[in-house]
Amino acid sequence: MSCARTVALMVMVGLFALSATAWAVEQKVTLKLGGQFCEFYPGEVETALKKVAGVTAVDLKSKKGHAVVTGDASKMKPADLTAAVDAVKGDGWHCKGELAK
Repeated sequence: MSCARTVALMVMVGLFALSATAWAVEQKVTLKLGGQFCEFYPGEVETALKKVAGVTAVDLKSKKGHAVVTGDASKMKPADLTAAVDAVKGDGWHCKGELAK
């Protein structure tokens, strides 16, 4: 009987863990990209944004001059996104990210 209870408890904990993941609120943040020649570094911008906690997707194509970032709202902070873009450098030029209105 003890073994059956243990298995039942493990199943319930597993189901709870799976459902908790489904409760995460997805958020989209649009960043306006600027800076000299920033448009020449889309790969670097995408890589930098994907390293930010909570980011699940980066779209640089649907809105020219912008990055649409999708991720977990509880983990993804807009200030971290702009800092990631601001840190992208290429041959002495830099990118600037700011929240689009």
